[in-house]
Amino acid sequence: MDAISSREEPARERRVAWADPRAIARAGQGMAGLDFLRALIAGDVPPPPIVTLMGIGLSEAEPGRVTMRMPAGEYLYNPIGSVHGGALATLLDSVMGCAVHSILPAGRGYTTLEIKVNYLRAVTAGSGTVTAVGRVVHAGRRQAVAEASLTDEAGRLCATASTTCLVFDLPATPEARS
Repeated sequence: MDAISSREEPARERRVAWADPRAIARAGQGMAGLDFLRALIAGDVPPPPIVTLMGIGLSEAEPGRVTMRMPAGEYLYNPIGSVHGGALATLLDSVMGCAVHSILPAGRGYTTLEIKVNYLRAVTAGSGTVTAVGRVVHAGRRQAVAEASLTDEAGRLCATASTTCLVFDLPATPEARS
């Protein structure tokens, strides 16, 4: 089998510009999680860099339930011609984390402690835009558990996931201490 030459067809290109992530974090620290997510959806706060990089769109946020969509573009492909599992895991981690964020009051944050993903079918450009829905299963003072499903444009289930998040008080900002 011949190696593919970069001279055979023009290279594809994707350019990405993003907002200052520190400013985005500062904007969210004074807001309840659901208010912050809704401000992202409305465009009042710019999206985090990872969302811009991957083409993820935050489309719905309700208490304990968040929906995101992402085109299954070839820029996310692995060497065997399908969307890289890590890209899908990032989308699933994001939607589950945001579901947890949606129930937190101002001054509380979270981080992923663990994630488990079950891949059920390959995702390719032919899958169209994939939709991830994250739901909180349990929310305690120190930990939250969430689950997610990922479907393709035809509604076929492509992956499921679960996570445990650590929930904590955010450190006071310099503005809050003065």
